[in-house]
Amino acid sequence: MTTFVLVHGAWHGPWAWDRLVPLLHAAGARTLTPDLSAAADHGLHDDAATVVAALDTVRDDGEVVLVAHSYAGLAAREAADARPGAARHLVLVDGWAGPDGAGMFDLAPDAFVTAVRAAAETRGDGRRIPAPPPAAFGITDPGDAEWLAARLVPQLLRTFTERTRLSGAVDRIPGTAVHCSPQTYPFDRLGAAVGYRTVELDAPHNVMLARPEPLARILMEVASFKNEKSEV
Repeated sequence: MTTFVLVHGAWHGPWAWDRLVPLLHAAGARTLTPDLSAAADHGLHDDAATVVAALDTVRDDGEVVLVAHSYAGLAAREAADARPGAARHLVLVDGWAGPDGAGMFDLAPDAFVTAVRAAAETRGDGRRIPAPPPAAFGITDPGDAEWLAARLVPQLLRTFTERTRLSGAVDRIPGTAVHCSPQTYPFDRLGAAVGYRTVELDAPHNVMLARPEPLARILMEVASFKNEKSEV
């Protein structure tokens, strides 16, 4: 049986996967949804440790697919690097990814970095980044936007300023980069740059909220996808 470890992105929580989880369960899979937002103070490395802890709880009676949305791509890749035998495949969903020593502020455009720092300084006590509006995640349906806005939380600036620590082990784990279209950032190129196959999906950035069904189909296909990369 496949276990999907689903890691939410910035400003979100495990609830981000609420519409996807039942679909994966109906297809016969198990899920784990670690909470990166639980600690009062945390950075990228703390988030990676949270993912490692989740991976360590999975029973060894099936395959594990590690799935990360947006910012969580960085934390998930660091976690997979620390536990290279735990996950058989890594999926980025509109996810940020880079080599050792790359963090969000190294990969994101200058305009993003400037806007985030300004928001943290003017509206977030210098340490926290206030949540953007739902439209920033591609959510425009009024009901979905209201649901999302009520749940978004501030994101600690340290999660964006810290840089990944990778030994290279993660690069031997097969990966898929699901990139949503129309694109907000070049997630297809980021995925391809770290050696992942790329899959396009017509959906907004928060695809797990707006279009969970096609994402579930892709993930179930990934669970049986055979990659030529050597296993660790």
